[in-house]
Amino acid sequence: MSGFRIGTRGSALATTQTGHVAEALRRAGAGEAQTIIVKTEGDVVTGSLASLGGTGVFAAALRQRVLDGEVDVAVHSLKDLPVLQPEGLSIAAIPARVDVRDVLVARDGLTLDTLPTGSVVGTGSPRRAAQLLAARPDLKVKDIRGNVPTRLRRVKGLELEHDDSASVGREHAGDLDAVVLAGAGLDRLGLERFITERIDPMVMLPAPGQGALAVEVATGTFARDDEFTRALASLDDDATRLAVTAERALLNRLEGGCAAPLGALGLPGRAGFLRLDAVAVSPDGSRMLRRSLGGEVLFEADAVALGHALADELLGLGAAGLMGTGPAEGGAK
Repeated sequence: MSGFRIGTRGSALATTQTGHVAEALRRAGAGEAQTIIVKTEGDVVTGSLASLGGTGVFAAALRQRVLDGEVDVAVHSLKDLPVLQPEGLSIAAIPARVDVRDVLVARDGLTLDTLPTGSVVGTGSPRRAAQLLAARPDLKVKDIRGNVPTRLRRVKGLELEHDDSASVGREHAGDLDAVVLAGAGLDRLGLERFITERIDPMVMLPAPGQGALAVEVATGTFARDDEFTRALASLDDDATRLAVTAERALLNRLEGGCAAPLGALGLPGRAGFLRLDAVAVSPDGSRMLRRSLGGEVLFEADAVALGHALADELLGLGAAGLMGTGPAEGGAK
């Protein structure tokens, strides 16, 4: 094929991520990209992400365009994808992961340790909110929505050179002491200068799949053997795919989503070894279960088995009841 159609949401972060993938595919021989902007439910419906169903609200419309043949490939933040893959679609490539950490953007260069008692911190993620309160129960956490510039604009004293968030009421500007975001997004947008702390995963484990992109196509695409499919294959990073497969298998077993205060991170070690860390937290941060499990992971089936094994351990200790996703069993430690 002489080129390809690539679908993306219209936010600055989504188009930037899609542009990176389009350029990588072009360099790999797939031809020139035609970028198609798709408006998703998450872009037009108000309310917290948890109330909207969390994971999937940014993906469904893009996926439908692929299924309908209107675009050849869609690019998603992997953490935004439901763990169950819909019929007719396949994740053709998961490029090498970037920084997995959550980051703090705070007024006056403050960090999580130095924020004054009673500081108001914004996040739209129950996972981040619960771990924030576990680390600093004296903080006040406020649920927020909006694109990256919109969220940054809410930090006291922070000004963006090119502020595209004018649609958000000015009464919200500067109403927060800090916000917590995914570091990968700020890095990709060139906004890393605003980060006042990259939060250690020992304090805040990321969402399953955080820092990774998913390049999705119609399953029938694999029947071809052409420049496009070979370019797709060249983007896939084995170590990243195995790590995020384990994380998402754990998430699936625990029946969690964006509304679940659950973090997970796969850490590749020596050749073939993967350690999976996971944390389940009560929504108010008062109780926490954190466990790790490692093993030889050479294939995706091994990664799934590792994720399921650690999930079963957490379930046996009462993780479902702790997170509010099921009956309580065992006890938090």
